[in-house]
Amino acid sequence: MRLKEVRQSRSLTQADVAESLHIKQNTYSQYESGLRQIPVVLLVELSELYGVTVDYLLGRTRMEDKF
Repeated sequence: MRLKEVRQSRSLTQADVAESLHIKQNTYSQYESGLRQIPVVLLVELSELYGVTVDYLLGRTRMEDKF
């Protein structure tokens, strides 16, 4: 999963993203580290926040294919 890579490329902290999603920072950290599965609804919200597709976040497509 590309959560950390995409978040850092947008100069966001885990706390910034967690606040946008209305979740705790440690919960988001667990999503990034793979310790917790991301609910589909949050995965969609993350794709919208980052401006990429869900497939891109999941590592199923390249950056060129993100739209």
